Amino acid sequence: MRLAEAWRVALDALRANRLRSALTMLGVVIGVAAVVVLVAIGTGAKREVEQQVEGLGSNLLIVVPGRLDFNSAPSVSRLSLSDVEAVTRVVGDPSRVAVTVTSGETVRAGTQSTFTTVQGVLETTPQVFVRSVGRGSYLTSSDVDTARRVAVLGSTVARTLFGDRDPIGRQVSVAGVRFRVVGVFAPLGQSLGVDRDDEVHIPVTTAHRLYGTNRIDGIAVKAPDRERIDELGNRIVAELSERHPDTEFSAVTQEQILGVLGDILGVLTGVLAAIAGISLLVGGVGVSNIMLVSVRERTREIGLRKAVGARPRDIGVQFLLEAVLLTTLGGVLGMALGIGAALLVGAVSPVPAAITWWSLTLAFGVSAAVGIVFGVVPAQRAGRLDPVVALRTE
Repeated sequence: MRLAEAWRVALDALRANRLRSALTMLGVVIGVAAVVVLVAIGTGAKREVEQQVEGLGSNLLIVVPGRLDFNSAPSVSRLSLSDVEAVTRVVGDPSRVAVTVTSGETVRAGTQSTFTTVQGVLETTPQVFVRSVGRGSYLTSSDVDTARRVAVLGSTVARTLFGDRDPIGRQVSVAGVRFRVVGVFAPLGQSLGVDRDDEVHIPVTTAHRLYGTNRIDGIAVKAPDRERIDELGNRIVAELSERHPDTEFSAVTQEQILGVLGDILGVLTGVLAAIAGISLLVGGVGVSNIMLVSVRERTREIGLRKAVGARPRDIGVQFLLEAVLLTTLGGVLGMALGIGAALLVGAVSPVPAAITWWSLTLAFGVSAAVGIVFGVVPAQRAGRLDPVVALRTE
């Protein structure tokens, strides 16, 4: 039997049982669509995280006490402003060094209040990180030197406390201490699951008095260029290790952070794809079951074809093509459904979705392979039928 004739016969057989064929394809359609959608969500989340990390600034180097590892417990910081001065000497440019000391505090204005993140910082934060002031101005070196009680509010905090009123020049209370608002950040939105507009910046020296401490939680350095960032990190770690011999320090770059997060999200995407692949296997079992039923129902037809000269291979190829045709059509419909669902998820929800060519290729290839794998047994069974026994079957 010619291959074109075999395809025509297979298509006619599927048309003869439209409802059964449609229900059999449904499992494959759902499986392929699930693979496309879940991989799109995982890939979109990975790209979103990469954009957010890169959006913090360029050539960033984060220096913290202890090992910056997801499996290690956080270390108590022994850094102080004198260590920041030592790091500044290594860097050679004070405008490239930023610090933070962080605490959660209640901020009040009149009858309104909110619990938010209050960060003690230097005046260099907007130069090191990508951060711009929407109204008013940022902290100055004079504010830091004199421990002035001034604050810059995130847009979420400003809206919560003052509504539509202009907060510049007004008073807020941070942990019971009055501060004058000098600026409001331009809106940034979510970053790594954190609302970056829900925070307040005050001078680091003022924060030390407010919190009753002299610690520095971390140091951020903006390297002059990407080529020298690793060498600069090694020099900073060596300087801090010499000042604190009993403390380990880590200096990590954006690329290293992205590498760790990318590995985690890559594994998550693979797990999602594997879970979706289970439904493809279930669909394949359904294809095999229906094809075995089809062999049993068409036993006399098989016997008649063998009696007029059809070879076992011809019979086997015909049933195998029917199985492949079922899963291939299901794969095409599943890809269309998956693409539509991924676009819908990306449009109506905060969950990002990015459709990739390899997920479409993988889903379609697996669906075709399912037809071959689960169609082999029914095809072999049909090809091995004895024509005499088959013709005598009622």
